[in-house]
Amino acid sequence: MSGARPQAKRQAYLPNEMGFFHDTFSMHGAMIALPRGDIWRGELERIEGIDVVAVTAWLADRVEHLSTPLEFELLAGGHSNLTYRVTDQRGAAYVLRRPPLGHVLQSAHDMGREHKIVSALQGSTVPVATTVGLCSDVSVNDAPFYVMNYVAGPVLHDHDAATALSTADRESLSLHVIDVLAALHTINPDEVALGDLGRKEAYLQRQRKRWVTQWEATKTHEVPAMDESTRLLAERMPEQVGSAIVHGDYRLGNMITNNGRVSAVLDWELCTLGDPLADVGYLLNSWVSPGEREEDLTPTSAGGFCSRDTLAERYAAATGRDLEQINYYRAFSHWRLAAINQGVYKRYLVGAMGEGHDVDLDAQKQGVTTLSEAALELLA
Repeated sequence: MSGARPQAKRQAYLPNEMGFFHDTFSMHGAMIALPRGDIWRGELERIEGIDVVAVTAWLADRVEHLSTPLEFELLAGGHSNLTYRVTDQRGAAYVLRRPPLGHVLQSAHDMGREHKIVSALQGSTVPVATTVGLCSDVSVNDAPFYVMNYVAGPVLHDHDAATALSTADRESLSLHVIDVLAALHTINPDEVALGDLGRKEAYLQRQRKRWVTQWEATKTHEVPAMDESTRLLAERMPEQVGSAIVHGDYRLGNMITNNGRVSAVLDWELCTLGDPLADVGYLLNSWVSPGEREEDLTPTSAGGFCSRDTLAERYAAATGRDLEQINYYRAFSHWRLAAINQGVYKRYLVGAMGEGHDVDLDAQKQGVTTLSEAALELLA
């Protein structure tokens, strides 16, 4: 992780902006270059969510030939854990992930879990970034964090990003996206040390309980469609057939792509063990055809991508799984995303996502209603 993200907000310190640096000082065995006098205290502390001195020292202990000082860039596009690009003076780049600033649910931002998942999948048929290390000592940066190598390449967040791809790349990327998902779902979690990631059975029941709890914990207003879809999803829940590693947020916006291929799958914070069809339903919901939804700006609305039916058929052929009830999983996905969006909405509302974000709170709030209504439509 992570590739090019749009509208990155740069919060950095550079030697040519701040004058000359003192030689070095030692912290945890690392020799760190710092600017003279009070300059570093005035500049470095402005990087929200990062203790530059302590994090630099921690990283220098783990990266050979790290050239300090480091430049930190808060990457836009993530609505949950905060993601920073870290660049040293040689141009070597890394990505640091940490929880949001305050007001977080107790179990929602486990850095150790996310680091474990990405590390376990290295060398598998699922492309991920190479991890550098995990810091669980909150005295370093006030919260746990982990670091991985930076993977270059675009992330297709929206329609405009997708238009840069050739027609051939859109088609080949479509097929590789579903092939990677099928590959993830055929990995035996026990063989990659992820067998203890969660219970394999009763996935939908557990997910429903989790997101009902989140909805109730972050609820700020009444949404009748959310209440009705919650009831119907419980009444019509299918029996789970098989289990797998489930990503939980598998879509083009969470992938770095290059030349019609997935270079790295990102954002594993919702990953667990459970029903693989939940991932399929979620992906299909994000796979919007041109003209399907008015003013839709999702990547696939640009056209040239394979259809939902093509993806579903290819997945079924690769895994042997029956997709007869896929509309239930699509409805469940809309409902779950509504609960997630409500949590994001409340975090922005109370200022827990840091400063400098240009977020339309009214649109975020309306999104909760729109998603829950979409769930009801699929359940009709």
